[in-house]
Amino acid sequence: MPLTLDTPRAYEIGTINALSVAAGVQILQGAAVSIIAASGLARPLAAGDLFVGFADRGVDNRTGAAAAVRVRLREEGKIELPVAALAVADIGKQVYASDSGAFLLTAAGNSLVGHVHRFVRSGVGIVKFAAQAVPVAP
Repeated sequence: MPLTLDTPRAYEIGTINALSVAAGVQILQGAAVSIIAASGLARPLAAGDLFVGFADRGVDNRTGAAAAVRVRLREEGKIELPVAALAVADIGKQVYASDSGAFLLTAAGNSLVGHVHRFVRSGVGIVKFAAQAVPVAP
């Protein structure tokens, strides 16, 4: 049915998300974040996990229950990252993470984060990243 009155709506910034955090974990600001497939809860990225963004702020749920806190993260954008063995000829190549703070150009067993957008210097680049999924928070 078409609207017949003004209808104020709640909007969110399109590249920000807040996901419930798994019990017993701490996610540091700037960490690559993933979700645990079985629960949909966020944790620091582990190799092979589904990448969902970078923590905009740190959260500590080491003593909390599952979903007791949420982590605010950026789902897409460009970020300066240390990328192992990055060279100027690597522009456009896919970038993977092997944990919450290690980035490389090797796909095997790792998590896709994005691609090299710009070379900054040896081992450092601007990576255009995007969450691989946008899960519904529990």
